[in-house]
Amino acid sequence: MAEPIVSVVVPCYNGGRFLHAMLGSLAAQTFRGFEIIIVNDGSNEPETLRVLHSLPTDVQVIHQENRHLSGARNTGFRAARGEFVLPLDADDMLAPDFLSETVAALRAASPEVGFVFTHIQLTGSLQGQIRGYFDRFDQLFLNRLPYCMLMRRSAWETIGGYDEAMRRGMEDWEFNIRLAAAGYRGIAIPKPLFLYTVRSDGMLLSQSARMQGTVWRQIRSKHRDLYRLPALALLLREKSRGVRSTLSAACLLGAAKVLPDAWFDALFFRLMMTVRAARIRRGHLGSPGANA
Repeated sequence: MAEPIVSVVVPCYNGGRFLHAMLGSLAAQTFRGFEIIIVNDGSNEPETLRVLHSLPTDVQVIHQENRHLSGARNTGFRAARGEFVLPLDADDMLAPDFLSETVAALRAASPEVGFVFTHIQLTGSLQGQIRGYFDRFDQLFLNRLPYCMLMRRSAWETIGGYDEAMRRGMEDWEFNIRLAAAGYRGIAIPKPLFLYTVRSDGMLLSQSARMQGTVWRQIRSKHRDLYRLPALALLLREKSRGVRSTLSAACLLGAAKVLPDAWFDALFFRLMMTVRAARIRRGHLGSPGANA
């Protein structure tokens, strides 16, 4: 059997009801050189366990005690045989050309390009499209990238994988910050090829989304050097966007120093939702692909 080029890693915690739709989107891929690794992250729901035990033999299932998203992704990536790896949650899907377009872009790119991402098609409780983009300065303040990115497995190894201490969500935000800090760049494909399912109990609309200010403080504490003024000034020199994000960043840093934690969490959540709503309304999906 030929070695796969891509390893698709799917964490699953009591998400068996979503697996058939997700696997259907993988079966429809026009690119075929990939393997599927599902990490059962301590599921205890009978229906999920039944689905996991009934999957085709060409789908590898790894069982482990619950270690949350970061731990499940790391487990799957360690088992991956592909040169490229792709994290995909059990309730999300890919458009048929996702792998063919991202693999071609990453294969053609220079080694410092560590990942390729596409725009996002929202489905479920919220409809619309979101443009993803990568700017090393902006990424320190709001997560502008989808978690679902095709990346070099060597890049994941170089930065030490996902931080398994991050269990409040947004583990991909911190991971992406470390990718940028290690010198990796990303390529955007300006098509909504990643289908993100918005659910009332999911990250986008759940109570955990209101804790992103807390998560940001955790990230700043871990990466203090990146948030010092000399480091921020260096990143500002390479920015290609306007001053609005720079002013927002300065206001966020100031507010984090003077506001009580609960107030800051509320402010950060409102900012995040306002920015996301504006991005959905504007639908920046016609711009050319960007390197960052």
